[in-house]
Amino acid sequence: MAIETVGKLLKLADQANTAIIAFECSDYNMAHAACQAAERTGKPVIVMLDPFTCYDKNVSDPLAFAGAFEAAARCCKVPVALHLDHSNDFHYIVGAIRDGFRSVMYDGSALSLEENLANTRKVVETASIFGADVEAELGRVGFAANSDEDRLDMYTKPEVAAWFCEQTGVTSLAVAIGSAHGVYKSTPKLDLDRLSEINAATDIPLVLHGGSGIPDDQLREAFKRGVNKFNVGTEYFQLYYEAVCDFCQIYKMDRPARQMPVHILDMPSFVQNRLISYLCEKLTLCRL
Repeated sequence: MAIETVGKLLKLADQANTAIIAFECSDYNMAHAACQAAERTGKPVIVMLDPFTCYDKNVSDPLAFAGAFEAAARCCKVPVALHLDHSNDFHYIVGAIRDGFRSVMYDGSALSLEENLANTRKVVETASIFGADVEAELGRVGFAANSDEDRLDMYTKPEVAAWFCEQTGVTSLAVAIGSAHGVYKSTPKLDLDRLSEINAATDIPLVLHGGSGIPDDQLREAFKRGVNKFNVGTEYFQLYYEAVCDFCQIYKMDRPARQMPVHILDMPSFVQNRLISYLCEKLTLCRL
């Protein structure tokens, strides 16, 4: 098994002027598919858990998910890593680190700059005791449904990014350059010149959130300009949903209704195969 730290993978990506793709997952099916795709393509991946699916949706919890990831990673010779995505709860983050996460994101982007900096520094100081990496967000990556990607006031400022990184000691930084979470109303246009300026002003890997729906040519250029971690969530979850729907429809047509409870056991392999095909294609963006 080749479980690595996120920090080490991002250093490899930085050296190759590319990005490691990080997939938002909620359960074993999604984590297993990501690890299988990594092994098939020879491309490292980062498996992420969003706390929202835990404390609001009751899909999983950090301890259970860390175990599922470790089980899924047993087949891997290619490096794979585990990461806790957006959280603004200090105690939740520390708990996740204790449960096996060696990379976490503290998201204080909705706070004032001063509060974001103070809270991020506190998380970094605590995480360092456990040897965990910390990602922060500066500027604000909002929601595509609100057209937040067009709000220049939410974009990351290069000079502030340099100061923030120096003051907090974070190991990676999520930047706002025209991406947003969710489904875009129109094709997004990344501010690649701003990205270059942020990259020149900082010396840590940069992270791009809201990756679903950004054209591949913009992504490849962003990777060349300093993005070393690229998050994908919305389209991966959408594909998962569609695969479950397709499975139910196929078995509804092919089997009597009274047999359905038994055949639900066939769903994981059906869904995983669909997810793996998508992931293998997506991983071609990584040039490692």
